[in-house]
Amino acid sequence: MKIVVSSKMRYHIKKLGIFLIALALIAGMAGCGPPVRYNLTMAVAGGNGTATDLTNASPYAAGTEVSIKAVAAAGYHFVNWTAPVGTFADANAPQTTFTMPAQNVTVTANFAIAACDWYDLDAVRDNLAGSYILMNDLDSTTAGYDELAGHTANEGKGWQSIGTKTDPFTGVLDGQGHEIRNLFINSPDGDGSGLFGIVDEEGVVENIAVLNAIVTGDEGACGLVGMNAGTVSNSCFTGSVTGYDIIGGLVAVNVGNISYCYSTGSVTGTGSARELMGVGGLVGMNGGNISYCYSTGIVTGEGPVGGLVGLNYFGTLSNSYSSGSVTGNLGIGGLVGGNLLGTVSNSYATGSVTGNLGVGGLMGSNSFGTVSNSYSTGSVSGDDFVGGLLGYNAYNSTVNNSYYNYDEVLINGENIVTIGALFAEDFEEWLANDKFLDINERLSEEDGYYVVNNVDDFKELLAFGQDGSLKFRLKNDLDLAAEPNLYIPYLAGEFDGNGHKISNLSFNSDFVSGVGLFGHLAPGGKVTQVGIENVNITGGDNVGGLVGYIWDGTVSNSYSTGSMTGDKSVGGLVGYNHGTVSNCYSSGTVTDGENVGGLVGYNDYGTVSNSYASGTVTGNSSVGGLVGYNHNGTASNCYATGNVAGTSYVGGLVGENYGSTVSNCYSSSTVTGNYEYVGGLVGFNFASSVSNSFWDTETSGQSTSDGGIGKTTAEMQDIDTFTGTGWDIVLIGDYVDQTWYIDDGNDYPRLGWQKP
Repeated sequence: MKIVVSSKMRYHIKKLGIFLIALALIAGMAGCGPPVRYNLTMAVAGGNGTATDLTNASPYAAGTEVSIKAVAAAGYHFVNWTAPVGTFADANAPQTTFTMPAQNVTVTANFAIAACDWYDLDAVRDNLAGSYILMNDLDSTTAGYDELAGHTANEGKGWQSIGTKTDPFTGVLDGQGHEIRNLFINSPDGDGSGLFGIVDEEGVVENIAVLNAIVTGDEGACGLVGMNAGTVSNSCFTGSVTGYDIIGGLVAVNVGNISYCYSTGSVTGTGSARELMGVGGLVGMNGGNISYCYSTGIVTGEGPVGGLVGLNYFGTLSNSYSSGSVTGNLGIGGLVGGNLLGTVSNSYATGSVTGNLGVGGLMGSNSFGTVSNSYSTGSVSGDDFVGGLLGYNAYNSTVNNSYYNYDEVLINGENIVTIGALFAEDFEEWLANDKFLDINERLSEEDGYYVVNNVDDFKELLAFGQDGSLKFRLKNDLDLAAEPNLYIPYLAGEFDGNGHKISNLSFNSDFVSGVGLFGHLAPGGKVTQVGIENVNITGGDNVGGLVGYIWDGTVSNSYSTGSMTGDKSVGGLVGYNHGTVSNCYSSGTVTDGENVGGLVGYNDYGTVSNSYASGTVTGNSSVGGLVGYNHNGTASNCYATGNVAGTSYVGGLVGENYGSTVSNCYSSSTVTGNYEYVGGLVGFNFASSVSNSFWDTETSGQSTSDGGIGKTTAEMQDIDTFTGTGWDIVLIGDYVDQTWYIDDGNDYPRLGWQKP
């Protein structure tokens, strides 16, 4: 078959052919042209030397392997190659190859001054911003030891620390894993600290071991760095350090970063225990970051003293441990002596701890600090504020998922429940499961609450009470008569008593602080609708029938009966309140010490409302029928009816009212004082407000009060005394939902929720 093509069609075919040929030519030209090339620039940093491009053909196409070489000048040593992009065959070799990236690039040869003997190390102080590298070990046989680092150096003072407050070290010293042995420092007048005095923010000290050192100094004594604001890493210390205040095995004061370091040396502090001091096996005072470190040496001092860190002040400590024994006076901990506004996580201590006040297996005292995912296993001995995990957990402090083995850890020779106590089986399971226990394997859940049916269920709060996201509900009355010394030392979540009662709680250890059915109610914690009957507690500070210590927590619709005894801040219901207490009462007997109250011992910036106390209250100073010491707190719509006796600052309702408010309250308590500031309603009132409040002059035996209005018994039982004074009060027969009601002429006012 013959195909006939028209002239018009031939024209279009010819044009298409020309276009296709043009495309082919363009493509051929693009494929055959020269590749894009990039410039390679050679640079030098850190010291004297040269960096050379041996290929000598820059610029280069991407992917080209370029041969490069670094040559150090006399007295310097090549460290490594660096570049923002591209790859080295071996960045640590002075001669290697570099693969070009698809851009212009600068390759830098880094050099450092080589230190080979004590003279070289001493010369660092002449150029504090330089980069240095230790080429070999230094010891007593190395040149310059006797003149610079031995017992005869510097008129018997030994080594002089590198870097001062006015001229700190800002350079880099890389020890390359070498050792500095037999360093001697004897500067009790404070002239010396450690190998380095002050390392500033830009400074780096790394990969160095200070071994068999003897350091005697004043404040800031240590083995490696007196004060670190820069970086200390992969370094260690062995030997002994003795100093007055703020001393550590490796670093005295850290406000920078310390990681992957350890100390096995002994550390001894000779100064008196003072605020913001610290003696630590690794670091004396930490205000920076410490991670992946440990200490095994014996640590001794006054306080705060810690196996790893003496005082953790605004600092962060993580993934670290200590195993040496720790001995001191005030604030003594196996890992940290005092944690003030600091954070400790994923860490542990195994050494024994001995002290006087504030002694804990992990931490001596925790103030406004956080402890999480940590534990301790060492025995603990002390006189006051003593605990297996924490000696004193104060103020706005948080404890989360941190424990000790109740069955193994001895506290003053006994197995005692304090914050963090876990029974042996639970503790071992927690460790084996990567610090985790599953509450759903232990308790059943109903309507968002985990159900507590019996005493065994209640014990589970030892394991899960630290979790603020959990809520518990009591389904039956509980009797703790067969479980002496059992209480829940820390509650961060919610406990709903559901109208049930827990009876026969007993505890007797006067060196433990924060004791009640719940020892410490953490911020956000809540306890409601539970009765505590026939409680019998003897503790140290912060003792209450229901809660020992509240910080920003809430207690409501609850009561307590029984006996509470302690040193300071002892209350029938709550020992120390920095939270809210409402619609509660106590009829328990409260005795001993200071800040003693029928309901609340110490109301510190707290609120107490719609509550009353009817028990006998006996103490030394700041003793009140309702509140012992009301400090910047509020007491409103409350009353007290018990017998109140003390030495001074004794009141029928409030013993001492300091910068606080009392309103719409009354007292019919019998009041007895042996010295001064004794009143029918308030013993002592300073810069405070007492309004619309009354006391019975007949039952109290007191004709005066530092605040309030005195009335006869008949007047106290007359509704006319209270109407028109801001009281929300009605006759008992007219009661609906008012705050108060009264059986006029027959009884004192009662709170609305008391009405049968």
